[in-house]
Amino acid sequence: MNFKECAKEIEKDIIKWRRDLHQIPEIGLDLPQTSDYVQMRLKEMGIEYKTLVNGSAIVALIGEKNQGKTIALRADMDALPIKEETSVPYSSKNGNMHACGHDAHTAMLLGAAKILKDNEHLLKGTVKLLFQPGEEGFAGAKHMIEEGALESPKVDNIVGLHIGAPSKGVPDGKVIVNYGKTMTCLDKFYLKIKGIGAHGAYPELGVDPVTISAQVIGALQCIVSREKSGPEPAIITVGKINGGTAFNIIPEFIEMEGTARFVDQELREQAAKRIGEISTGIAKAMRGDCEYEYEFGYPPLVNSKEITEKFIKSAQKIVGSQNIIEMERPIMGGEDMAFFLQEVPGTFFFLASSEYDSEGNFISSHNPKFNIAEDVLHIGTALFVQTVFDFLNM
Repeated sequence: MNFKECAKEIEKDIIKWRRDLHQIPEIGLDLPQTSDYVQMRLKEMGIEYKTLVNGSAIVALIGEKNQGKTIALRADMDALPIKEETSVPYSSKNGNMHACGHDAHTAMLLGAAKILKDNEHLLKGTVKLLFQPGEEGFAGAKHMIEEGALESPKVDNIVGLHIGAPSKGVPDGKVIVNYGKTMTCLDKFYLKIKGIGAHGAYPELGVDPVTISAQVIGALQCIVSREKSGPEPAIITVGKINGGTAFNIIPEFIEMEGTARFVDQELREQAAKRIGEISTGIAKAMRGDCEYEYEFGYPPLVNSKEITEKFIKSAQKIVGSQNIIEMERPIMGGEDMAFFLQEVPGTFFFLASSEYDSEGNFISSHNPKFNIAEDVLHIGTALFVQTVFDFLNM
């Protein structure tokens, strides 16, 4: 069968589903409208499903249980707390926004669900569809795993996708793959630098946490530049600083928050230790003190080389080898698909779809003007379906 043609035939449905979802963006692990919408479409298709995570996650099954292998397809469904600034007629009206393309992911998976259900008699195994809440910082994948999403039947392989281009200049419709370390961890740290308050004109009577904080920020960058091998991707960013009450008062403390991104687990754990050691050491050396907390968030996302190779063979049937791009280095963003890939071998790929403003500037995701090229959505659906048939029937 030509699954690209099958997907093209239902392209209008896929686009409609995406636009419907785009108008009702919801945040985190509580997606009542979004979940209800997806459940209604699955009922219309005659697909069996159950809900998890207080009704916001959906696990649907197509094929014969316990016969052959089981492959899972995953789509995240949540949005972001961003006020939309696009001019599309189907824009959000509730103050949230699908600024990361999860509405498109859900629509593409619904398209795959329809084609797979229509051809269920040809499947030599089971397809499990995972519609997931809470990707944007709420670890929805982890919650689904804890509630048994990968069991009954047990998932053998898993595939997920993300729409949008990791960088500007990638033509729409290209498929971007990686054979191993694909995305970094998503960790968070908190520092409270303690000093002694004083008049700004008499700093010798106090201990200045502002000066200490400045030293700490600079020193933390030495973890990346001086405590790891050059090629290994790593970032430590202090993104939030808060403290002080007036221009002429040395405050009692300064609070800082930041993020750490690594693809290597050993380096990740070492950095978590060193951030605390360096910050506390500098604070004490400058007569202050430091409180430190490190939160291990999403793990690094690592694709299975074997599954990725198999996926590429499937993708070649849909887009041709000339339209498949191998990533040169990992993306420094995090993704909770990583939790699924820790449990089950699989692959996570990107389907390029770029948006530019009137002056030609690239609009990245998590931007209030973010949008996608809807004419690539049927390609994502076709990639899902082709992969399923190739995996189950080999």
